[in-house]
Amino acid sequence: MGHIQDRWWRDGISDIGRPVRERTKLYGVGLRYKVRYLDPNGAEKSKSFPDRQKGAAEAFLHEMESDKNKGTYLDPTAGRISFRKFADQWLSAQTFDESTRAGVETRLRVHVYPYFGDVELRAIGPAAVQSWGRKLQQRGLAETYRRTIFANVSAVFTAAVDDERLRRNPCAARSVTRPRGEYPKIAPWTPEGVVGVRASLGERYRLALAFGAGCGLRQGEAFGVGLDDVRGDVLRVARQVKLVGGRFVFAPPKHGKEREVPLPESVATAFRVHIAKYPPLSMTLPWRSLDGDAVTVPLLTWTRERGPCNRNSFNHHVWKPALRASGIAEPKRSDGFHALRHFYASVLLDGGESIKALSEYLGHADPGFTLRTYTHLMPSSAARTRRAVDAVLAAGNDDGPFSPE
Repeated sequence: MGHIQDRWWRDGISDIGRPVRERTKLYGVGLRYKVRYLDPNGAEKSKSFPDRQKGAAEAFLHEMESDKNKGTYLDPTAGRISFRKFADQWLSAQTFDESTRAGVETRLRVHVYPYFGDVELRAIGPAAVQSWGRKLQQRGLAETYRRTIFANVSAVFTAAVDDERLRRNPCAARSVTRPRGEYPKIAPWTPEGVVGVRASLGERYRLALAFGAGCGLRQGEAFGVGLDDVRGDVLRVARQVKLVGGRFVFAPPKHGKEREVPLPESVATAFRVHIAKYPPLSMTLPWRSLDGDAVTVPLLTWTRERGPCNRNSFNHHVWKPALRASGIAEPKRSDGFHALRHFYASVLLDGGESIKALSEYLGHADPGFTLRTYTHLMPSSAARTRRAVDAVLAAGNDDGPFSPE
């Protein structure tokens, strides 16, 4: 059982043998009350309180003893580490790929550390989190981006709870408004729009567009297609070109899953035309990280400088000029290379392809995500019902079952 030590006064005996209170040598110096107790491992812990706060000291001792009995004890000093220091430790231990790690590090450094990076974990409550979220909103950051930042911060606090540095995650408090960040419904490009951008795009990059619009590849995946990945009427999606620390690497597709997608004849034709003018260029890059094993791939899409496609340079110097030349005067985020995947999805759904198959072709981790993203593009159930019934019962035909007798 713990106890409270009064550092200013002690029990003594008077000259006539009566109990008295005597000042100690520490009287008036420092905090008066020192709570001493044993943690669940038997180690002595202590916490001091100032004069006139004996009640607070007693309440603290009672809380510690009660928590030990309930199995919910938390070392009060564990949360004294700064948010920045703990977050850096958390990030270094994550198994993210390097590009994801770089993105999280940037979001924490730019949008979190300036607000409470140097504040101790235990001192950051729901009110501080709500105030920080409001400041991000006032800076004009998009809600979807604020949701990503919030998720990163919440993950740090969750780790602190798991490490028994905090009792609860302040981001999960009911008083904290989480950025909803609902994505707007996708408005896919029309076939004419895709053709217009293709016509405005440099010839050496048209195959990448074909892979995006005709096979649903992501930008990095389109840049990473090698000669051996084209296999008859199937395209193997085995890698992507990524930037890690400003340098190129080969990496697995998103979610680490290779996949095969049907290769339409129109894309196969674009492939044959392309390699006749731009033969594959063997490129050797490290795998996954800058110190990864070297991998050589005969890339189909490469720059005039005979290097891999840099997505940032491509988007700024190639893609956006092509958009403007095709009639999109002010390109938006939704007009990025990813718009080709949305076009691909809309074409497949309009043709009656299943969500499960579409999810596999797009390389989504969960068909549920595919459904949530593209459900508004699916033909309505009412239209499908009418077509199905009419196909079976031949409504409107003179000899149909519902024709007048």
